[in-house]
Amino acid sequence: MLELRDVTVSYGMIDALKGISLNVQQGEIIALIGANGAGKSTTLMSISGITRLRSGQVFFEDRPLSELPPHEIVRLGISQAPEGRHIFPRMTVRENLEMGAFQREKHEFAGDIERVHDLFPTLLERSRQLGGTLSGGEQQMLSIARALMSRPRLLLLDEPSLGLAPIIVTRIFRIIREINEQGTTILLVEQNAKAALRLAHRAYVMETGKIVMQGTSAALGNDPGIKKAYLGE
Repeated sequence: MLELRDVTVSYGMIDALKGISLNVQQGEIIALIGANGAGKSTTLMSISGITRLRSGQVFFEDRPLSELPPHEIVRLGISQAPEGRHIFPRMTVRENLEMGAFQREKHEFAGDIERVHDLFPTLLERSRQLGGTLSGGEQQMLSIARALMSRPRLLLLDEPSLGLAPIIVTRIFRIIREINEQGTTILLVEQNAKAALRLAHRAYVMETGKIVMQGTSAALGNDPGIKKAYLGE
């Protein structure tokens, strides 16, 4: 479904990604784990067309994405819930959700509103509340729900657990699994490596712009080096 081939991204003189290659098959949850600054968020932004490649190529369903603007990539079926949530704080919850479907006519997305309300009942209760007045966990739910409003076949999630209480993290990850079971493929960037490996089918480990390990979540979770570096064992 998604393939990155030898992708390099530079910020000035610094290579943030150094020739990475990875693939995501339809129906999978794939985790990207690694320390801060490893290049995980840059990888997602490169897929979304926000960050341009210096070299290499990104393919989605065999179509090259590198020359497409971000809104066209969304139209093809890729949507992202970014790190830091980035909801519209002065818009209501309902207006935030509608912005997620901005490329579609209003009459077309009533079913999608119903779907995200089923996944996140709190958002229905907060429908007329300004996004900026929500709690951190509610804003994260809104960010994911807004991304779902474009009906993505591939959902990119960047640090969905960041800054949230453990009970909210458990709830968010349960919903992510449910989204996947409903048919959406997911590429997950997550610093909580233990939770990510429990959720994902496969994972890639990034260090300083390179992929240094890959495999099934079970295999990586049992690797002594991964346990020591990322799982606190």
